[in-house]
Amino acid sequence: MKKFLTTLLLLCATSYSWAQEVIDTTSDKATAEKTGRTVKIDREINNNVFVFKGESMAGLTVSYSTLESEDSNIALIFDQLNLNGQIFSIQPHYGFFYRDNNAIGVRLGYNFANGQLDSAALNLGDAADINLSIGNVSYLSRGFSAAIYHRSYMSIDKKGRFGLFAEWELAGKMTRSKTGGAEDGGYSSIADNYRLSLNFAPGLAVYIFPNVCASVSFGLGGLQYNHIRQMDGDMNFTGKRDFSKLRFGLNLAEINIGVNVHLWSKKTDK
Repeated sequence: MKKFLTTLLLLCATSYSWAQEVIDTTSDKATAEKTGRTVKIDREINNNVFVFKGESMAGLTVSYSTLESEDSNIALIFDQLNLNGQIFSIQPHYGFFYRDNNAIGVRLGYNFANGQLDSAALNLGDAADINLSIGNVSYLSRGFSAAIYHRSYMSIDKKGRFGLFAEWELAGKMTRSKTGGAEDGGYSSIADNYRLSLNFAPGLAVYIFPNVCASVSFGLGGLQYNHIRQMDGDMNFTGKRDFSKLRFGLNLAEINIGVNVHLWSKKTDK
């Protein structure tokens, strides 16, 4: 199902990009004969404007999810698995439409995650001679981010109420995570992660009011660079790691639902 959704979103994004292009054609033969050049004809996909030039938008994206033992795929290989956790993120943003259907903006973000593993046992049998158990582990993470983004819309109805969009984002993020014992309340390991990423996210949008637009976006990954500093519970430096990766695929944790308020909507004048 996940691979099917990823393929579907990539096809939608490809179709959107294809529809936005301007092609060369010789349909206007008279002009082509006079000038000796081909004539550029717009597909007129932007005749149905979703957002007009000069508008501004302010929005908020919020996501929340929980993790429990029965929801995890690793429950299939672990015995006596007892874990729970939660993930929360909030991202306000502001954008300005420098031309019809195209906006550039800034986005700030805060995310929080915590979890607790009470018990887990791994037993691969006598032949493998592997028997492992772990428990009483807690995890806490907080992060802050800032980004600039470019978003392009395409209206899919004549009234401009429903649309698709594609967004590229250049983001920087700092996250501090702590791991330790769940009983004593202390943390034995602390890590600071500094990340720079270029991300791609297509999505759907609909006007629920003339000046209010609801949207859902699907993070499909991108390019990431990470620098991690590792410390012990007393904040003594123990090591560092640098790595980068390129990833494209649907991440269920990056499905976001948001609401945008258009501070000045020309749709009310149409």
